[in-house]
Formats: sequence, C-alpha cells, structure tokens
Amino acid sequence: MFDPRDPAFLADPYPAFAALRAEGEVHQHDGLGIAITVSHAASAAVLRHRGLGRIWTDAQPLERFASFNLLHRNSLLENEPPAHSRLRRVIAGEFGRGHVQRLRPMVAELAESMVDTLAAKIAADGSADLLEHLAQPLPVAVIAELLGVPTSDGSQLVTWSNAIVKMYEYGLSEDGRDAAEQAAADFVAYLRDVVADSPRGIVRDLTASELTPDEVVATAVLLLMAGHEATVNVIGNGVTALLTHRTEWERLRSDPTLLDSAVEELIRFDSPLQLFERTATEDVEIAGHRVEKGSKIGALLGAAARDPKVFDAPDTLDVGRSPNAHLGFGMGIHYCVGAPLARVEIAAALTALTKRLPELRLAAVPERRPEFVIRGLRSLPVTA
Repeated sequence: MFDPRDPAFLADPYPAFAALRAEGEVHQHDGLGIAITVSHAASAAVLRHRGLGRIWTDAQPLERFASFNLLHRNSLLENEPPAHSRLRRVIAGEFGRGHVQRLRPMVAELAESMVDTLAAKIAADGSADLLEHLAQPLPVAVIAELLGVPTSDGSQLVTWSNAIVKMYEYGLSEDGRDAAEQAAADFVAYLRDVVADSPRGIVRDLTASELTPDEVVATAVLLLMAGHEATVNVIGNGVTALLTHRTEWERLRSDPTLLDSAVEELIRFDSPLQLFERTATEDVEIAGHRVEKGSKIGALLGAAARDPKVFDAPDTLDVGRSPNAHLGFGMGIHYCVGAPLARVEIAAALTALTKRLPELRLAAVPERRPEFVIRGLRSLPVTA
C-alpha cells in the first residue's frame, strides 16, 4: 500500500494507483484509516450514493480549534440537505454558466496582463515562477473581485488558505494544526471586518440573505479558498504536463479549437484533488465492500482518472481527448459550484500563455508541495 508521505510516491502516484486497481476496486488503507476506491465506477458510486454524506466532526479539542470548526461546521461543503441545499441555493446563481460566461473578457484581460508580467520577468532574469506570476494571482484576483474583497489582500488570503487546507492531509504535525487554527481565526476576523465595512459583491449579497453571520463568514471563506486552490493547482500541474509532453503543447498552441478539451484533460491527467471523503449515514456497499454506518470511505480521484475501463491510454496526455468523464469536479449534490468559473480561468491562462509565450519551457524541475490530498506545486520555474 502506498505511503502518502513518501516523496517518490508524491512525485508520481499513478503507478501505485494502477497496481491497486489491478487487485480490486476498493482497498482498506490502514495508514489513512479509511477504505479507498481506485476505479472510476467505484469512485463515482461513492460520490453519488445518498447513503454517503459529508458529515462534519469537529476537530478536537474544541477550545483549540474554535475558528477552524466554525468555518467547517457552517460550510456547504461539510453539510448535507437540508442545510446544504439552503446554503448552496444562496450562491448558485453567482456561479451559473451564463453569469460566468459574461466574466470571460475580464478574466482574459487579467490573464493577459499577468502573462505580460511573466514575460517581462523572464526577459529580465532569464526565468520566472509561473505560479507566482500567473497561476496563483489569477484565480485570487477573480474571486476577490466577485466577492468584494480587496485584490491587494490576495497574497494574505493565499497564505491563510494554504495553512487551513493542510488540515485535510493525513499525519499533520501539531505545529501544522496550530497554524491552521491561527489562519482560520485570522480569516474569520478579516471577513467579519469586510462584512461590517460597506460590503460589496457576493459578500453584500450573502449579508442580505437568510444566512446567519457565521454562515456568511464560512461561505465567503469557502469561496475564497475553493475559488483559488483547485485552479492554481490545475494551472500548475497542467502547464507542467504540457511542457513535459511537448507535442501536446504544440498541438494546443497551433489549434485553439482544442482549448476546451485541453482544460478537461489537464484536470483529469493530474488531479488537483486526489481524495474526497464520505461518511456512511447507513450501511452501504460499494463494489462489494461493506461500509458500515458511521465509517468513512474515500474516492481516490487521481486513481479514477487513470482507469483504463473509462479512458483509452489513460497515462497519455491528450489535449483532444473526448469524451472525458473525469471526476475532478466531483459528482452529485457536492459537484463543485465554481466549476464553470474554474474552466474559464484555466482557459484564459492557457490562451494567454500559448499566444504570448509560444516557446515556453521549463527552466528547472518544478518543486512539488509535500502533500497528498491537495496535489500541487510550490514553484514552477519557466523560461522562453
């Protein structure tokens, strides 16, 4: 069984997933303390099954994790109907496909400006970090503008978010847990100030809605975190994949009609979210594996994305792949509400890069983050 802390596994987890999938669709992972699904069918079943839900359990001790628990206890991601339905209904319209499509020009302009900065940095210094100049600031700027939060605060929001999401990993140190709580407390205080000080954008709409003050803060924090974590990692992982599979970069650069299928393929090929847990609210059977009420099972999305029963040549990057039934945005009632916006942002980044920097290439080996659940990079040095 794989070790989620092993640097060799983190560098390329997909052979380990393939070996497990050859043995069966569901496995008990003693290190993680849960069962995991490694096939597409079993993972999809976990995401869809109404007997498997997101059931929040407060981090303990309560007095140590007051802010972290507040954010999650009141989050639509950690609730089932009717609470989930009520929370999602309030924000669904803000991320509807039609509304997001109207944002395309703004997102494209931001991406072009950031790629111009990246190009200037490369020209001046010989190389630059694509994460620093494009992958991180683009989704933060977009979601901050939508929410009504100063874009100048973007770097601080990223710092808080990165600390908080480390709590989703397994075996986090006590210092890491304390850092997550401190970041949550700072984020809560920040959003309370935003709400109190002439709120605008989605924050204004949330404040005027039926949500409680804690739900307003938790929803805004979730949107800020989810609004950039997945996108920054798709752009980082995806550009790395394209630059290490040069023929696919050239295909995309020479044929813009492949843009939409390329976005889906980058989400599939190196999933930014590798594992998504569910808790059984009743006894459930998934691919012959019994999940008893109260126990957890995780859909291993990275493994599902390489299942040869669903994807031809699954270890091959193919920017023209269609259809592409990846599970990168989830399924069922917890399907990512921000998926349309994420697609627009990834497409804008790819368009700006292929047009402005057609000869883009890696300047050094990218540095990977040492986490398993949230899969991404620490740096992506590029040159042109």
